[in-house]
Amino acid sequence: MKENSLVIFQGNEVRRKWFNEEWWFSVVDIIKVLTESADPRNYWKVLKHRLIEEGSEVVTKCNQLKLPASDGKYYETDCANTETIFRLIQSIPSKNAEPFKLWLAQVGYER
Repeated sequence: MKENSLVIFQGNEVRRKWFNEEWWFSVVDIIKVLTESADPRNYWKVLKHRLIEEGSEVVTKCNQLKLPASDGKYYETDCANTETIFRLIQSIPSKNAEPFKLWLAQVGYER
């Protein structure tokens, strides 16, 4: 099994990394899938701030893990495990939420 892996949801790449005996997914990649935002990094920045103000534990359960970027280099990236991603999805209004949850349940538990 590869430590880093790329999975595809409806034509969108989602980076993930095997960490602490489970898959951790790039939060920015998931936000891009759910919101179809042109700037998912900014969307995450604003959402993260709002969640912190609300006292949500979602942000504190994210870890910065090194994932490959489009330039081939590895950068610290906010990542979350499957359970935390499910909580994050609840904070984002999206028509893709239900199909994404089903997909995540499948790929999140693959070994």
